[in-house]
Amino acid sequence: MDILITQDYQHMSKVAAGLVSRQLQKKPSTVLGLPTGSTPIGLYKQLRKLHRQGLDFSRVSTFNLDEYLGIGPDHPQSYRRFMDEHLFDHVNLAPEHIHIPQGDTDDPQVACHQYDQALVASGGIDLMVVGVGVNGHIGFNEPAEHLFYGTSVVDLTSETIQVNADKFFDGDIEQVPKQAISMGMASIMKSRRVILLASGPSKHEAVMAAMTKGITTRNPMSILCTHPQLTVVLDMEVWGEGIPHLPPGTRVTRIGADAR
Repeated sequence: MDILITQDYQHMSKVAAGLVSRQLQKKPSTVLGLPTGSTPIGLYKQLRKLHRQGLDFSRVSTFNLDEYLGIGPDHPQSYRRFMDEHLFDHVNLAPEHIHIPQGDTDDPQVACHQYDQALVASGGIDLMVVGVGVNGHIGFNEPAEHLFYGTSVVDLTSETIQVNADKFFDGDIEQVPKQAISMGMASIMKSRRVILLASGPSKHEAVMAAMTKGITTRNPMSILCTHPQLTVVLDMEVWGEGIPHLPPGTRVTRIGADAR
């Protein structure tokens, strides 16, 4: 595991965009796994900027982590709408290369199976970008006794519903869907490389626990910490006074303000 310590949210976003950019330059036909939520907004802003400077997305394929169940792509709070607004409408991605779980499906189990089939047909994810929830959730893989292997219908925890209500639904928890379709942890772990983004003091506890308190389904990030090609990009508010007793082999690098 590599930990890159950045100064703040904007710096974290710039550093992460640099990592994604180098991957696309190395392999123009990269298969990207992408998150939604507040954490990657800065990353997508930086990728839009890099695209204006010449970064090519024409051969890139994308797979999003999740989508709310019961709402269509045109719903103002759908993750398809989020991705269109923050990235897809601003870069030269081919529409047929964009994959997001079908939230308005009549048969969620079939939709989950088809999403997994599309993942396999793509050859697998080259670079997966994820955020982490305050409870350690990855995508909508929430803390639980057991985690789903592949793409599945998941129930959102009351904590996640409240956080999403505050951030995206004007505080109205009644408007937040209570279920979602989420890529499973096994699919995420099969990615060739993973970048995890974490920013702000509310993420410190979950990140510290994932890195230092052992592997548990009660903190899905702890499972991700076993990935052989994981890079964690966090800011000083997450790092705090430091995280003691990191796993053996962990490399910690403080990134200068001018680096990307």
